[in-house]
This record gives sequence, C-alpha cells and structure tokens, in this order.
Amino acid sequence: MNQYIERVVDLVDPASQQLHGLSLDAARDLLRHGPATAIRNLAGSFALTASQGKLVRMARSLDRPMRYFLAKRAEGPALVVAERIDTLRQWLAGEGLADQFHPSYTRMVPAHHVVELELIGCPDPSPTYTRFFTPSREVLPPDPEVIGQRYVAAVADEVARWLGTVPATEPIGVCFSGGIDSGAVFLVTYHVMRKLGLNLGRLKAFTLSIQGGPDLEQARAFLDRLGLGLFLEPIEADLGGLDLTETIRIVEDYKPLDLEAAAMVLALSRGIRQRYPDWRYLLHGDGGDENLRITRSKTIPSSPSAASSTISCSTTRAGA
Repeated sequence: MNQYIERVVDLVDPASQQLHGLSLDAARDLLRHGPATAIRNLAGSFALTASQGKLVRMARSLDRPMRYFLAKRAEGPALVVAERIDTLRQWLAGEGLADQFHPSYTRMVPAHHVVELELIGCPDPSPTYTRFFTPSREVLPPDPEVIGQRYVAAVADEVARWLGTVPATEPIGVCFSGGIDSGAVFLVTYHVMRKLGLNLGRLKAFTLSIQGGPDLEQARAFLDRLGLGLFLEPIEADLGGLDLTETIRIVEDYKPLDLEAAAMVLALSRGIRQRYPDWRYLLHGDGGDENLRITRSKTIPSSPSAASSTISCSTTRAGA
C-alpha cells in the first residue's frame, strides 16, 4: 500500500521577513498554535506559512503579496507558497508539473486574515479565512483634527521604528510629489529624524519629473513654502521610457491605477539608482487621504524582477 504524503513548499525568502521583537521561528509557531487574533500583535513585514500534519496556516502583512498553488501528485498534494506567480510556475516546471499551471489557479492570501486549509486529497483548495485585524468603528470623535492627530502620530511611530532598522550612515529618500500623501510622509520623516537627533543631511525628497509635468513645480512650491527646499532633488525621466508591459510583468497586476503608480515608482527608482548606485532606502506615501496608511520600501530595485518589493512594501500599523 502506497503511503500518502503531503508536502508544503515555502519559497518565501526568510531574509525578506522583517519582524520586530520576535524571531521568524517564534512567529511561525504563533501562527501554528495560536489564535488568529495573536497575529495582530506581530510588528513588521511578514509572509508566514506554518504546518502541523495536514493542517496549514498562512498569513501576511499588508505590504507584500503571498500566493499559493495546490499541485496534484500521485503520492499526495503539494502546497507551494511564494510571493510571485512566476516563482510558483518555475517551481512547478522544475518538478515536472508545469502542465498543471495556470495563473488563474493561483490564490492570494488576503491581508489581515489567517488562511487555513487541510491537505486532504487534491480537490480545489477550500480554505477558511479568519480575520485577525478587526479595528473598531466609530470610536473616535467626529473631529478631523483629532482623527488626523491620531493617524499622523501612528505614522510617526512607524517611521521611527523603521528608521531604527536603517544603518546610521545610510541615506534616506522620500518619494515626493508635493501632494498630501508624500508631503505628510516627508514632514513626518523630517520631524522624527530631528527628534531622534539623526543627521538631516541623509534625507532627500526625490521628485519624478517627466517632460515638464506638474509634480516638480508642486513639489518645489510645497517645500519652499516651509523653508525646506534644500531637500528637493528632481529625477528626470522620459515618457517614452515607461513600459507598461514590463510593469505588468513586475507587479503581476492589471488594475490601471495600480499600474500607472507602479510605472512611476519604477521610473523614479531607476533614476535614483543611476544617479546613486548605492542608495538603498526609500519611503513612499500611498493613498494616505483614502485609507490612511503609509507605504514603505526598503530597497531600490537593481533589476526589474526585484522591483516588485519596492512597489508593494507597506505597513499596517497606522490604524493601531
């Protein structure tokens, strides 16, 4: 009688996990044995998989993708977990299972949920979803000043936490258009660096300038009005250099607004890389006036395949 063997393959690079105050093994153990609500207490950036027998649990922070594929094998199912769809496809091809692959068969682990499934047989996966981030509604007074103070204070706490992970000699850039989102992130970063006594000479506000577009003028007016114009550094790019097909391949998404934003981030990152080959750390405000979150990207991509981490890195702590 053949033994039935399930297999879990975690292709997420352990070095990419950025947990604060807890080891990767401890975080996986918490996911494996703890209630879903315990994951809410994890701070940092993570994409975790933990298994116990045939039971598998997965969870991720908001900033990064986490996808999985359930492959059929004669000896039992294989659950393959990765950040990217093409990584799943490459693994399946290496195992001789390429004929099973189709992008629509991959599944995304939704942010703020613990996904649990059992490796029993090889049907389509039928996971359960348990939400671990459940903020209460209508707990603050209907006062924009109070709400704004709470959110900006949360952003400042997160920026301070992140700055503590950056080596003291490394420069720090902010992707800056002069709008409300990037403006808030830059000013918070400036404030926190001053408060912590960090060298402000490390800080720059990088603005993408494409053929005389309005962002550079807006960015300059924003900073000049505050007497902070010395931090501005334009990065010029040509409209013809934007490649949406390449952007789709990198971000593995197709929503127009997301692709437009990603194409701009790629152009800005490449411009910074060309001018400063060793620059590594960026902060990027994203949708703050819509969902009050701050996106952070740790590493400027040195190649298109590495760029997805720059576009998608974010933090979920602003609502804490």
